[in-house]
Amino acid sequence: MTNFGLPYFLEDTTGKLTGSDFVDLHNRMHLSLKQTLRDAHHTAYVIYDLSSRSGGRGGLLVPLASLDFGPQNALGSIKLADGEHVPMGHYLMKSASMSKSRKFKAADGQEYRWTLQPDGEWQCTNAKSNYHVATYSMKPAGEPQYSSSSGCMLTVEEAYPHLVGELLASLIVMRHIEQYNL
Repeated sequence: MTNFGLPYFLEDTTGKLTGSDFVDLHNRMHLSLKQTLRDAHHTAYVIYDLSSRSGGRGGLLVPLASLDFGPQNALGSIKLADGEHVPMGHYLMKSASMSKSRKFKAADGQEYRWTLQPDGEWQCTNAKSNYHVATYSMKPAGEPQYSSSSGCMLTVEEAYPHLVGELLASLIVMRHIEQYNL
């Protein structure tokens, strides 16, 4: 893949937790969050990489992550790639320092932390070195409604495309926690 020296700017097409596409403004990446089940017992989502570089098994799309929330929007389990289902509360651990912050251990063995900033922006940093990894920006208040965009953007630093599935999955869980005050 060509490096441009700039982050992946993944436009969140709907801004909704119930499903959206995340499309890089430079056409390097395209992720999709799809709701696959909703009933009284749980709600399930899958994150796919729809980029031209992604390959499936036998032509089938292989999920980057699966999210299964419990009844009444309770946290459920998360499954990354071919891994095991893990309770979301064990995957995203509360940070002792801040109530709007949780950390997770990624496939690269490093710990990362999502923190909700006072301005409503989500920041992901390396938990040990505090390097900036990703940002999720909500549409600013008062910004006009657009027909083709939510005005929300997930920005992933160029050095972290290998973590984009985990970053998006953990962000969706963090936004769910914030929305439902869990």
